[in-house]
Amino acid sequence: MPVPESRGLVARSLLREDAYRALRDAIVDGTLAPGERLNDGDLVEWLGVSRTPVREALARLEQAGLVETKPGRYTMVSPLDVRAARNAQSVTAAMHELAAREALPHLSAAELDAMRSANAVFADALDRKDPDAATRADDDFHGVLVTASANTAVREVLERYTPVLRRLEKLRFASLSGRASVAQHEEIIALCAAGDVDGAAAANRANWQTLAALIDGLDAAEDAAAGT
Repeated sequence: MPVPESRGLVARSLLREDAYRALRDAIVDGTLAPGERLNDGDLVEWLGVSRTPVREALARLEQAGLVETKPGRYTMVSPLDVRAARNAQSVTAAMHELAAREALPHLSAAELDAMRSANAVFADALDRKDPDAATRADDDFHGVLVTASANTAVREVLERYTPVLRRLEKLRFASLSGRASVAQHEEIIALCAAGDVDGAAAANRANWQTLAALIDGLDAAEDAAAGT
C-alpha cells in the first residue's frame, strides 16, 4: 500500500504536547516565575526539542493566559492576573459541577476508591508541606470524576483554564488553609457514595469556589501596590 503522507504525525504531536506540558508545569510550579523572559533558544536547549514545538507550546500558553508575547520584543511568563483568575474560577467551578453530575450515575466502587486514595495522598502532601505533590493529588482526585463523566468538552475546557488557578492553589497548599480541602473532598466522596447527584455536584463546585479568598487576597495586594 502507498505510504501515507501523514507519516510521523504521532511523534510530532507528542513532541508538541510534551513541550506544552513541560512549560505549563514549570509556570504553574514557579520554576518559571511571573515576569520571567522566555527565550526560544534557551527553551529549545532545556526541553531538547526543535523550535517548532516550543513556539506552538508558547502560543497555546498565551491563549491560556500563562504567557504574554509582544512580537519582535519579548515573550514572558504572565503576571498573576485577578480578572483572569476570577474568570477561570467561574468556568472551572461550573465544569467540575457538570463533571460530577454526569459521572455520578455510573460511578464505580473502584473509582470511589481512587478518589479516597487520591485524597489520602493529598492530605499527606499537605502534612509534609509539599505543595507540588498536593497539587498533583488534587488533580488526581478531581480527575476521577472528569474522566468518569466521559465529557470531552469538559476536559478540554478544564485543560485550558485550570493552570491559571493552579498557580494560586500552590500558595494555598503551602499553607494550613489547604487542610480545609481534605474535608471538602471527603464530603464529595460521601455524597458520591450515597448517590446524591445534586449534593455531589454542588459540593464539587463549592470546593473550587473556595479559591475566591485567594483571588480576593491577590486583588487586595494589587490595590495596595497601586496605592489605592
